[in-house]
Amino acid sequence: MKVDEFSQQIEQLRSQIQEILQCDGTKSNSQQEIVTEAFEELNTAMEELLTASEKLEEARAAIEKERQCYQDLFEFAPYGYLVTNTVGTIQEANHVAAILLGIPQKYLVGKPLIIFIAQQYQQSFSSHMNNLQELINWEINLQPRRGKPFPVSVKASVVYDLEGKQLGWRWLLCNISERKQAEEMLHQAYSELEIRVAERTAELVKANQKLLSEITERKRVESQLLHLAFHDALTGLANRAAFMNRLKHAINFSKRHSDYLFAVLFIDLDRFKVINDSLGHLNGDQLLLAIASRLEVCVRSIDTAARLGGDEFTILLEGIQDVSDAITVAERIQHELALPFELDGQEMFITASIGIALSSTVDYKHPEELLRDADTAMYRAKVLGRARYELFNSEMYANALARLQLETDLRRAIEREEFRVYYQPIVSLASGSILGFEALLRWQHPERGLLHPADFIPLAEETGLIFSIGNWALHEACRQMQVWQVCHRSNLLEKISVNLSVKQFSQPDLIEQIGKILHSTGLDAGTLALDITESVIVENGDKASAVILQLREMGIELSIDDFGTGYSSLGRLYNFPISVLKIDRSFISPMSANSKNLEIIEIIVTLAHKLGVDVLAEGVETKEQLALLRKLNCEYGQGHFFSLPLNNSAAEALIMQNPRW
Repeated sequence: MKVDEFSQQIEQLRSQIQEILQCDGTKSNSQQEIVTEAFEELNTAMEELLTASEKLEEARAAIEKERQCYQDLFEFAPYGYLVTNTVGTIQEANHVAAILLGIPQKYLVGKPLIIFIAQQYQQSFSSHMNNLQELINWEINLQPRRGKPFPVSVKASVVYDLEGKQLGWRWLLCNISERKQAEEMLHQAYSELEIRVAERTAELVKANQKLLSEITERKRVESQLLHLAFHDALTGLANRAAFMNRLKHAINFSKRHSDYLFAVLFIDLDRFKVINDSLGHLNGDQLLLAIASRLEVCVRSIDTAARLGGDEFTILLEGIQDVSDAITVAERIQHELALPFELDGQEMFITASIGIALSSTVDYKHPEELLRDADTAMYRAKVLGRARYELFNSEMYANALARLQLETDLRRAIEREEFRVYYQPIVSLASGSILGFEALLRWQHPERGLLHPADFIPLAEETGLIFSIGNWALHEACRQMQVWQVCHRSNLLEKISVNLSVKQFSQPDLIEQIGKILHSTGLDAGTLALDITESVIVENGDKASAVILQLREMGIELSIDDFGTGYSSLGRLYNFPISVLKIDRSFISPMSANSKNLEIIEIIVTLAHKLGVDVLAEGVETKEQLALLRKLNCEYGQGHFFSLPLNNSAAEALIMQNPRW
């Protein structure tokens, strides 16, 4: 009954009571008061009842509103929402639940929930329902009426009445297919990532191993490069850089300790080039290796043995007592080197010249100074006959300074044109007339006067200045000869002879240079004769033969100068197209007093003639020598008996005199 209807009934009842009271007006006042009071109480109670009814109606409206809100939430919830009784029969279901279970909402009510559970989860679902006491979460697969099973997340809670009695369960179903798919994809991605990580790890391990290998190799190469930087590649001894570094330390140490003494030994092998060219560079390298091994045996562990290059070795002896220690090592080295070396099944012997420089000789400040002085002492040992040692002293120091000054002067002499060519006549012993001249180089030194070749040619060869000096001398001699031939045709000058040093002969463009000189001076190649020593042939071998053949093809004659003082022989010279042998003056000077020398000269002349080679005797100084040479059928003579070397004007005057001897 609604509140309005209830109020109308109260009013009707009130009217009826009023009428009753009016009809009972005959009653006594006391009774009437009792009835009136009862009526008023009843009226008051009815008003209170009416007020309570209105409040109840308001409460019912509020509850209905809340119920409608709940119904809306229930119906339009984003997840599937079900209510079942205690045996799992669906009593309520929202729209999403109907969609999930694949059946319209109105048909869901009354259906057991378990029929929508995938078969493999039904037993587990039943077990959970039997034990369900509070909110619980788990994941199962739903089997909708139509479609394939799909995973859902299930949240269930117990429904109680006001007295705490279980009425059923609430079920919240959430489709987690996308999440599961995402999890599967994530799992797959994780698996793939693990595989990739494993592969990458394997690659990194491999790369790391490769890197370690490369680092090891790099360290090996660095170590090798460091070793090569301070060691000779062939012998394994210290190289120049390492030796100079050790020598510098020794000098610095000696500055701090006045009683500290050390020495440098400069070792140069004698005639190594001949051995190297004869046996080949491979055997030459093997010989250097063997020599290096023997040098190491001769020194202590604190000493340093080094190879400077070629056949030059050095030894630094540190902390010696006196000079005798250095001499002992030098003698030990010479003793070791005196023992035979076996190369390619052949025994080989070699000697060495050794120079010794003591730290106490001069106040040395730089390692180059010590090395220079040891080299100077070694050079002195070479000059004195090789296969020996020499100590550097103050005299050598003075000579070294003089030599340095001479080198400076020699370089300036080229710029200042201080060189001169002197000419000594070559006489035909058959006719007694001048056949030609030998061009002899002189240096008009501004302070020391006229210097002979022996005073400066060795230094010129060592410094490389011989090339420019030699070219100038050859050009000047050819030019002068051409002038004489043009001006003195009647004198029939046939030859101009010019000396060619070993270094000049070794020039790769020698033929080209001589050709240019002949062309620029206009001299006929047949007029030019080049004098070479036996060492040119010995040291250049097959190359010398090829160059000599080219010179002969140009028409230039070749003479062997100072024959008999070298290492060759007439038999060795047989294959070379030589025109003249020049017998050294050392054989001519004692010829008249020594019959043995005369016999040697006679043999040389006879053999030379057998080989089709003419002979020129150098150093003819007396009539007796001239007579003996003519008797031996020697073709040409040259010496002071005929004329001293002359400058160009004096030589021209001699040509005009046209003397006969």
